[in-house]
Amino acid sequence: MSSAEADREIVISRLINAPRELVFEAFTEVRHLSQWWGPAGFSTKTRSFEFRVGGDWDFVMHGPDGTEYQEWITWSEIDPPARIALAHGESRDDPNAFSSVLTFEPAGERTRIVMHTLFPTKELRDEAVQKYHAIEGGEQTLHNLATYVAELTGRDVD
Repeated sequence: MSSAEADREIVISRLINAPRELVFEAFTEVRHLSQWWGPAGFSTKTRSFEFRVGGDWDFVMHGPDGTEYQEWITWSEIDPPARIALAHGESRDDPNAFSSVLTFEPAGERTRIVMHTLFPTKELRDEAVQKYHAIEGGEQTLHNLATYVAELTGRDVD
């Protein structure tokens, strides 16, 4: 990776105490996503969801302060249960949309999920980190995922 890309990237990972297939499923089925997606205190309402390459997830995240965030994800690569690539913005044609690649790596009976997010510019990455707390929000989102799958499996949260 070039240093120019490193300046535009955020990488977040978490070890989740669940099998890779279940963690992947929790990330790819709307009945699961609506239970855990978003940072602490947020809820998610799906308007439409089609999990396939070229398909979209149109949703609204409701912040704890009542703010609504219009969100749109388009799936660009799906390789079950190992990898998902997507574009994420406020709408389908958002010029500031960022791309993410999620990998689901087996770690014994656990799964390491790694989110590589690349922003169009360093300035957009910095704004996401400073104004929207993207790193903390990403870590909280993965914590919510870990908590959710722990409830499904009866395992402890790592």
